[in-house]
Amino acid sequence: MQWRSIVVGLLVLRVLLNCAVWLVFGLGPSWGFDFPIKFTFNLHKIELLKDGDGATVKTNAWSQHMYDNRNPQANTCSKISGNSPKKSYLSFFQEGRDEYDRKYSSFPDALKVKMRGMARDMFYFGYDNYMKFAFPEDELNPIACEGRGPDVLNPSNININDVLGNYSLTLIDALDTLLILGNVTEFHRAVRLVIDTVSFDKDSTVQVFEANIRILGSLISAHILLTDPRNPFGDIALKDYDNELLHMAHDLAVRLLPAFENTSTGIPYPRVNLKKGVPPDSINETCTAGAGSLLVEFGILSRLIGDSTFEWVARRAVKALWNLRSNETGLLGNVVNIQTGQWVGRQSGLGAGMDSFYEYLLKSYILFGEKEDNRMFSAAYESIQSHLRRGREACNEGEGDPPLYVNVNMFNGQIMNTWIDSLQAFFPGLQVLNGDVENAICLHAFYYAIWKRFGALPERYNWQLQAPDILFYPLRPELVESTYLLYQATKNPFYLHVGMDILESLEKNAKVRCGYATLHHVVDKSKEDRMESFFLSETCKYLYLLFDEDNPLHKSESKYIFTTEGHIVPVDQRFREKSWEDQFPCEENMTIDLESGHRNKNDLFSFRRYSLPLKSIYMRQIDHMVGLS
Repeated sequence: MQWRSIVVGLLVLRVLLNCAVWLVFGLGPSWGFDFPIKFTFNLHKIELLKDGDGATVKTNAWSQHMYDNRNPQANTCSKISGNSPKKSYLSFFQEGRDEYDRKYSSFPDALKVKMRGMARDMFYFGYDNYMKFAFPEDELNPIACEGRGPDVLNPSNININDVLGNYSLTLIDALDTLLILGNVTEFHRAVRLVIDTVSFDKDSTVQVFEANIRILGSLISAHILLTDPRNPFGDIALKDYDNELLHMAHDLAVRLLPAFENTSTGIPYPRVNLKKGVPPDSINETCTAGAGSLLVEFGILSRLIGDSTFEWVARRAVKALWNLRSNETGLLGNVVNIQTGQWVGRQSGLGAGMDSFYEYLLKSYILFGEKEDNRMFSAAYESIQSHLRRGREACNEGEGDPPLYVNVNMFNGQIMNTWIDSLQAFFPGLQVLNGDVENAICLHAFYYAIWKRFGALPERYNWQLQAPDILFYPLRPELVESTYLLYQATKNPFYLHVGMDILESLEKNAKVRCGYATLHHVVDKSKEDRMESFFLSETCKYLYLLFDEDNPLHKSESKYIFTTEGHIVPVDQRFREKSWEDQFPCEENMTIDLESGHRNKNDLFSFRRYSLPLKSIYMRQIDHMVGLS
């Protein structure tokens, strides 16, 4: 009889749990955003229009998917939460005009000039103070007006040491921004300073990913711009320049190569010491974005110098990660063991640890024309749409909440938590590049709504509680980047208003005595004494370009793409050619035994690794969310 009592007890417990879920998700407040504005949209124009008074009944509430994996029996709250009437924060294809339409449907030229000047002044206030108080150190502490380098007293402080390598990071990261602002004189001076003062022969342990996107990418970009015979930025030739930046890029890349050795999967170690190689105590775990976002910079370097080594190791890492995706969902996790290939972190999302992996699949295809990159991106995008996207099926019509991309378990697609992070704001920009402008508009509005509420993007935002989970904002560029790309795609002045709002928020909330400081708390606007290099290389750059219609980047016959750190590189036929194919035709047949890590006899990696010489080569709906209506 005892077992019967246990069974009855478990059944009662299950009923009580189901009742609790029903109370939380069925009778509680709506978890969706309640915005009373509508958009009229086409690829060239968005009109902001006021919503009517009637509420819409939704069946695709985000809360309905808390336990949804396309399994009706596993969905405990869909029928209940779907009955709560809510207004959507987005609704397209409506007729009429109102005050919000009039507010956002134009942006005077004089105001555009003013905003461009503000963005330029913002950059120079940060840059000039870095040069005055911090150079040659890596970063500026804008409150104390002093420089910051690696934390040598605390090697475990990876928040600092992963990024700062004692190599004048901020100056290098800002090189092409100077050129975009039209300051050829300072660009030349900065290039000379980098050539004359920076060395990578340092006892610094840095993250491979950060060194690649911030340093290697900037050196390659500046070199390409300096030597481009088409002169898109005018005659910017530097007297006696002898490819030094390219030599420096090659030197740094060689110092990063040990990360790819002694790894059973081909996925690199996360960190290297620039002088000694992989540290003896290095961990065997790395994130997907960190290991899989090297291909753009490494691939360009390989094609500039005619050495396949760098592209090959980066592409091998991408393929290794891709082959570890779930057979059921097609998704990848966010942390993997580089020796066993086992997923340590099973969360699949669009933010930290995964973001630029997807970004570089598409951008690698755009740059190099490799069909395999496009196939991987297309499959990844389909999996994202199938398993991460919640809300109604169509962005611009139908019942339910507007789309939101959530964090799920890579193996079954079930939601793992109810937060998104600020890095995910890059995704609308990637959707623009992929031609999915409608969904980009919809998702961008979600992040801009959060910005309107706080005057910044909290590092993590809980979409269920509609409150920040992690409160700091380190001047990240992702929302600005997506705003800029959406403006380029639609030319709708709404995005100029978004940019103005962001610009004025930064000026009001982040400006301090010697620069712009990280917001420690997006609500009370307290600050931390740090100005990361991406503020100058990305945030200020995208803001300036947003308001500078006549920038050579926009007028040039050449097409450009931005790296994940915002460095510009041309979409050039020479990057679709592999000079090494004629010299080493067997390289395309290189293979690696993923069990043992041994390369086959045709693998030229080991003896060519260091040997080849360089060649001389929205709005009221937002007001409603933030409590302003």
